[in-house]
Amino acid sequence: MTHSFALHIPDAELEPEPLDPAQIVSGTPEVTGKVVWESADGKQIRGIWQITPGVVTDTEADEMFVVISGTATIEVEGGPTLEVGPGDLAVLREGDRTTWTVRETLRKVYAINL
Repeated sequence: MTHSFALHIPDAELEPEPLDPAQIVSGTPEVTGKVVWESADGKQIRGIWQITPGVVTDTEADEMFVVISGTATIEVEGGPTLEVGPGDLAVLREGDRTTWTVRETLRKVYAINL
């Protein structure tokens, strides 16, 4: 998108983003998302992301996000354990190895710098 816009996050339609089976620790979590803006050079991405309950691992990008709905515990290897829910802002550092325990379907808006 090249113009300014507004989007109602709770009702936004998202597309499937299949998880690598190696990332799933337990449960049957499903991920959906939508990129709403990307810089011309592809180094900045803004979007919406959602995951259903389960436990998954990830290696993070430089990301700031705000939780819209749902709850999760994010364990950062060698770092803090983050409890996140609606209205919480979190920052993850590039290279953080994380384990997400999602208790209630979590929807977030994010800004990633690559």
